[in-house]
Amino acid sequence: MDLPVLIANALALGAAYALVALGFVLVLNAVGAVNFAQGDLCVAGGFLAAALAQRAAPALGPWTGLALLPVVALALAALGWAIERLAVRPLAARPPVAAYIATIAVGLMLEHALAGLFGAAPLGGPALLPPGPGGTPTLTTLGHALPRQSVAMAAVAGVLLLAVHLLLAHSWTGRRLRAAAQDPETARAVGIPAGHLAGLSFALAAALAGIAGLLLSHQYFVVAGEGAGLMVKAYIAATLGGWGRIGGAVIGALLIAAFETAVGAAASPPLAEALLYACVLVLLLVRPQGLLGEPYGRRA
Repeated sequence: MDLPVLIANALALGAAYALVALGFVLVLNAVGAVNFAQGDLCVAGGFLAAALAQRAAPALGPWTGLALLPVVALALAALGWAIERLAVRPLAARPPVAAYIATIAVGLMLEHALAGLFGAAPLGGPALLPPGPGGTPTLTTLGHALPRQSVAMAAVAGVLLLAVHLLLAHSWTGRRLRAAAQDPETARAVGIPAGHLAGLSFALAAALAGIAGLLLSHQYFVVAGEGAGLMVKAYIAATLGGWGRIGGAVIGALLIAAFETAVGAAASPPLAEALLYACVLVLLLVRPQGLLGEPYGRRA
């Protein structure tokens, strides 16, 4: 496989991983707990996109994938808000392990519900871009024929990552989110509604996971039981980048995808995954605080 194609595929996969990992860190910073359902929310987004595409494709044609992006995002945002409201917020006064167990339970419920509704067979979701002239699946850029769907995945995820950065860094809501994450007690004392912001964080995280599921569903398919694997990738990305660092999670996700793509092309995907975990162990031994360090000095 040509190097430009490998780079495009790695960027596409890494961008999707980054959306899942970004949501993971948003929830971690908002409530100080790990949302173990994040991977299953990604899978739910992929299944929802596949199911809706079967009904919408006759009307929307080759633009079905792009048209369904806001639908999947809103549906998963509502689900994320409900998870925080019903499963996490009632346990706010309990030890953090209670929230961990609650999100694990939610993830398992989602996994079994998806398996019951859609079965165990992999499903394919809608493409983001229509085929090129003559049905070609490639897009010629700078003299290289790159996979159209990989380019589209990277572009859509890149726009979303930039939008979240602007929201967090340059909006009043983002400032309140960061203030509540850094010091919840002081935030409450000055009138910042930390509880509502936690719900917003869960909703945004779930929306990002759902969109990642849609992006992955066409090129990599979706299976009801793969949520745990995606959750592990998000956890590793957060660990590699530095626990609690949003930018670090994105960098960690891109590194994971680049490693998986390169080793998978040179050897095999199972070997790539095994070596990935080995490299993570080595990095934790050498630099346990992650590549960018831990801003809060806490580890869930």
